[in-house]
Amino acid sequence: MSHVKSIEEQVLATSKQWIETFNKGDAKGCSEGYIVDAVMDARPVGQFVGRESILAFWQQFIQSTGAADLIYKDINIEVLDENNAVLSANWQMNVGRGYISKELWQRQENDQWLLVEDDFTVVEQF
Repeated sequence: MSHVKSIEEQVLATSKQWIETFNKGDAKGCSEGYIVDAVMDARPVGQFVGRESILAFWQQFIQSTGAADLIYKDINIEVLDENNAVLSANWQMNVGRGYISKELWQRQENDQWLLVEDDFTVVEQF
Protein backbone atom coordinates (compact mmCIF):
# COMPACT_ATOMS: atom_id res chain seq x y z
CA MET A 1 0.00 0.00 0.00
CA SER A 2 1.33 3.43 -0.84
CA HIS A 3 2.22 5.92 1.87
CA VAL A 4 -0.27 8.44 0.42
CA LYS A 5 -3.09 5.88 0.47
CA SER A 6 -2.35 5.10 4.13
CA ILE A 7 -2.58 8.81 5.07
CA GLU A 8 -5.84 9.17 3.09
CA GLU A 9 -7.30 6.19 4.96
CA GLN A 10 -6.20 7.53 8.35
CA VAL A 11 -7.72 10.95 7.68
CA LEU A 12 -10.93 9.43 6.34
CA ALA A 13 -11.23 7.16 9.40
CA THR A 14 -10.65 10.13 11.74
CA SER A 15 -13.20 12.21 9.82
CA LYS A 16 -15.76 9.39 10.11
CA GLN A 17 -15.18 9.24 13.87
CA TRP A 18 -15.74 13.00 14.09
CA ILE A 19 -19.02 12.66 12.13
CA GLU A 20 -20.19 9.85 14.46
CA THR A 21 -19.39 12.06 17.47
CA PHE A 22 -21.36 14.93 15.92
CA ASN A 23 -24.32 12.67 15.17
CA LYS A 24 -24.42 11.66 18.85
CA GLY A 25 -24.80 15.35 19.75
CA ASP A 26 -21.41 15.36 21.52
CA ALA A 27 -20.20 18.94 21.03
CA LYS A 28 -17.32 18.48 23.49
CA GLY A 29 -16.15 15.40 21.60
CA CYS A 30 -16.36 17.37 18.36
CA SER A 31 -14.26 20.21 19.77
CA GLU A 32 -11.62 17.72 20.90
CA GLY A 33 -11.09 16.93 17.21
CA TYR A 34 -9.43 20.35 16.81
CA ILE A 35 -6.00 21.55 17.94
CA VAL A 36 -6.14 24.07 20.81
CA ASP A 37 -5.67 27.11 18.56
CA ALA A 38 -7.60 25.85 15.51
CA VAL A 39 -9.48 28.24 13.23
CA MET A 40 -12.99 27.39 12.05
CA ASP A 41 -14.77 29.44 9.40
CA ALA A 42 -18.47 28.59 9.47
CA ARG A 43 -19.79 30.61 6.55
CA PRO A 44 -21.93 32.73 6.70
CA VAL A 45 -22.06 32.55 10.54
CA GLY A 46 -18.52 33.64 11.37
CA GLN A 47 -15.01 32.69 12.35
CA PHE A 48 -14.22 30.85 15.58
CA VAL A 49 -10.66 30.75 16.87
CA GLY A 50 -9.53 28.23 19.47
CA ARG A 51 -11.03 25.02 20.77
CA GLU A 52 -13.15 26.78 23.44
CA SER A 53 -14.76 29.09 20.87
CA ILE A 54 -15.34 26.14 18.53
CA LEU A 55 -16.88 24.14 21.40
CA ALA A 56 -19.28 27.02 22.18
CA PHE A 57 -20.32 27.17 18.50
CA TRP A 58 -21.01 23.42 18.24
CA GLN A 59 -22.86 23.32 21.59
CA GLN A 60 -25.14 26.19 20.60
CA PHE A 61 -25.66 24.86 17.07
CA ILE A 62 -26.50 21.30 18.11
CA GLN A 63 -28.73 22.37 21.01
CA SER A 64 -30.64 25.07 19.14
CA THR A 65 -31.21 23.16 15.88
CA GLY A 66 -31.23 19.48 16.86
CA ALA A 67 -28.67 18.91 14.11
CA ALA A 68 -27.91 15.25 13.39
CA ASP A 69 -27.65 12.75 10.54
CA LEU A 70 -24.52 14.43 9.13
CA ILE A 71 -23.06 12.75 6.07
CA TYR A 72 -20.22 13.71 3.75
CA LYS A 73 -20.48 13.13 0.00
CA ASP A 74 -18.00 13.56 -2.86
CA ILE A 75 -15.07 13.40 -0.45
CA ASN A 76 -11.66 14.43 -1.73
CA ILE A 77 -8.46 14.12 0.30
CA GLU A 78 -5.29 15.84 -0.81
CA VAL A 79 -2.20 14.63 1.03
CA LEU A 80 0.17 17.58 1.48
CA ASP A 81 2.92 15.64 3.27
CA GLU A 82 3.20 12.82 5.80
CA ASN A 83 1.65 14.96 8.57
CA ASN A 84 -0.90 17.13 6.74
CA ALA A 85 -3.90 16.45 4.53
CA VAL A 86 -6.85 18.52 3.30
CA LEU A 87 -10.33 17.05 3.10
CA SER A 88 -13.06 18.70 1.04
CA ALA A 89 -16.60 17.42 0.51
CA ASN A 90 -20.27 18.21 0.24
CA TRP A 91 -22.23 17.72 3.46
CA GLN A 92 -25.85 17.22 4.37
CA MET A 93 -27.76 16.78 7.62
CA ASN A 94 -31.30 16.99 8.90
CA VAL A 95 -31.19 20.80 9.21
CA GLY A 96 -29.23 21.85 6.14
CA ARG A 97 -26.60 21.21 3.52
CA GLY A 98 -23.46 22.80 2.18
CA TYR A 99 -19.85 22.15 1.39
CA ILE A 100 -16.47 21.93 3.06
CA SER A 101 -13.78 23.95 1.32
CA LYS A 102 -11.00 22.88 3.61
CA GLU A 103 -10.55 20.63 6.60
CA LEU A 104 -6.80 20.72 7.27
CA TRP A 105 -5.98 17.61 9.28
CA GLN A 106 -2.59 17.40 10.97
CA ARG A 107 -0.91 14.37 12.53
CA GLN A 108 0.13 15.11 16.11
CA GLU A 109 3.17 13.71 17.93
CA ASN A 110 0.97 10.94 19.39
CA ASP A 111 -0.12 9.97 15.84
CA GLN A 112 -3.62 11.38 16.43
CA TRP A 113 -5.05 13.43 13.54
CA LEU A 114 -6.62 16.77 14.56
CA LEU A 115 -8.18 19.66 12.67
CA VAL A 116 -6.03 22.77 12.33
CA GLU A 117 -8.41 24.61 9.97
CA ASP A 118 -12.06 23.98 9.22
CA ASP A 119 -13.71 26.04 6.49
CA PHE A 120 -17.27 25.16 5.54
CA THR A 121 -20.28 26.88 4.05
CA VAL A 122 -23.99 26.49 4.74
CA VAL A 123 -25.79 26.63 1.39
CA GLU A 124 -29.32 25.83 2.57
CA GLN A 125 -31.05 25.49 5.93
CA PHE A 126 -34.11 23.26 6.29
